[in-house]
Amino acid sequence: MKEEDPAAAAVSADTDRVFTSIFEDYYPRIFNYTAYRVSCRYTAEDLTSQVFEKAWSRLHSYSPEKAPFEVWLFAIARNVVNDHYRSRKRNLFFPLEAVRELVSGKKTPDEQLLEGERNNRLGMALEILTAKERNIVALKFGADLKNTEIASLTGISESNVGVILYRSMKKLKAEIGSVEQL
Repeated sequence: MKEEDPAAAAVSADTDRVFTSIFEDYYPRIFNYTAYRVSCRYTAEDLTSQVFEKAWSRLHSYSPEKAPFEVWLFAIARNVVNDHYRSRKRNLFFPLEAVRELVSGKKTPDEQLLEGERNNRLGMALEILTAKERNIVALKFGADLKNTEIASLTGISESNVGVILYRSMKKLKAEIGSVEQL
């Protein structure tokens, strides 16, 4: 039986600890970002898992000189979501999530219907935005990133991020009115 190198075991254990910390720190923000982009909780959970799987497998390739870790991680998340949309075929279906929540009894059918209508209106309103605008809005409000972080991630200036967000919010407000009208 071959003995494991104690130094290699220590490095592996340390890597596991570090990645566990990364996962715990970033999971909520990565999940919110993907959920904002795909608007289905279960798909967002799957995509978030893919993000961390890719991050784990590529952790050795991360270079702090190229970008901050957070930017690197959100770039992976953006690519996973984009890959999801590229691979998805346009099929009309009744979302299983709606059935699960209806059966679970968390909300009354009326509450479910109203929430579904609000989500549909918001989803349709988001469709008027360009892909770039939707991505920036998702990074800002879904991932809760600062404009400087979004600028670093997208490669555009911080002031341009602010302008794009302002114009996007203006478009959304023109489309749906106030949040109370949703």
